[in-house]
Amino acid sequence: MKSKIIKAYGADSPKSDLSEMQITRRDLTAKDVEIDILFCGVCHSDLHTARNDWGGTKYPAVPGHEIVGRITAVGAEVSKFKIGDLVGVGCLVDSCRTCDSCKKDLEQYCLNGSTGTYNGQDVHLGGHTFGGYSESVVVDEAFVLRVPENLDLAAASPLLCAGITTWSPLRHWGVTNGTKVAVIGLGGLGHMAIKLAKGLGASVTLFSRSPEKIQDALDLGADEVIISTDSSQMDKVQGKFDVIIDTVPYVHDVNPYIATLAISGTLVLVGYLGPLEPVLNTVPMILGRRSIAASVIGGIAETQEMLDFCGKHNIVSDIEMINMQNINNAYERMLKSDVKYRFVIDMKSLKV
Repeated sequence: MKSKIIKAYGADSPKSDLSEMQITRRDLTAKDVEIDILFCGVCHSDLHTARNDWGGTKYPAVPGHEIVGRITAVGAEVSKFKIGDLVGVGCLVDSCRTCDSCKKDLEQYCLNGSTGTYNGQDVHLGGHTFGGYSESVVVDEAFVLRVPENLDLAAASPLLCAGITTWSPLRHWGVTNGTKVAVIGLGGLGHMAIKLAKGLGASVTLFSRSPEKIQDALDLGADEVIISTDSSQMDKVQGKFDVIIDTVPYVHDVNPYIATLAISGTLVLVGYLGPLEPVLNTVPMILGRRSIAASVIGGIAETQEMLDFCGKHNIVSDIEMINMQNINNAYERMLKSDVKYRFVIDMKSLKV
């Protein structure tokens, strides 16, 4: 297959900083579109992949799966998009499209393994896929999303991961007008969970260990903030919440939150990968038909639904814009939670 060389930013090893490099993009197939990348959000998954924190990273690794750009070329059989369209690409660029999950628009749970925007198997060129820390990307139109033109384009890019990661469980567990929702943790995921739950008409409470985050949460639209280390505050909300979205990205004790669920309520983990410690106490779960569940991103149809909803309600992420050349510093700051609430790369900085 024909291909072309473009500029990108990536890591050559788990210990190396990200730096400028050249990568190969395929020429368009009949169903492909080529996208000039304008903005790319920075996700914790980018950092974990670059540093091989989860194992299995293929190098060179070019992260980035919160992509917003404009189409510059289309394949001969493309029907959904045209040159000039404003589009996005999230965490997936392909799936088998034939399994039960894919047939139900749940490509994120593809039973044969979906293809990640980066570090996935590249069936066209061989090797592995490269993400959005690059000048452009070529994607099958079936995995390209339409971005509402009225949104702030830079602030819209985190919707492609942080947005859908929180939207999907809110929708799946039936959050609507009057639902009582709590969010654990105020970061990239947490601030989007607050905005989207409020947009759906829910009453929203933030659980936080940090009193200094109270005003920030209220400014984002939260109705209440509970300091989770304060037992008297926790006692006040026993049996209250229909859905809790837990965005904390590290191991933590979820037991104190289970008792704050209403009868038949569900706590959904969206931030942490790994075994829970300490172990779960099932007593409050059994006595209240309470559940602990987990969720990851969303399918293409659901992601488009989320983007359309955000366009209608003008919901975007709170961001700090950076140049591509400052990504390593951004990673260090991200580890310290020193960002409100998502870094976004202005890709013009790579193209100079």
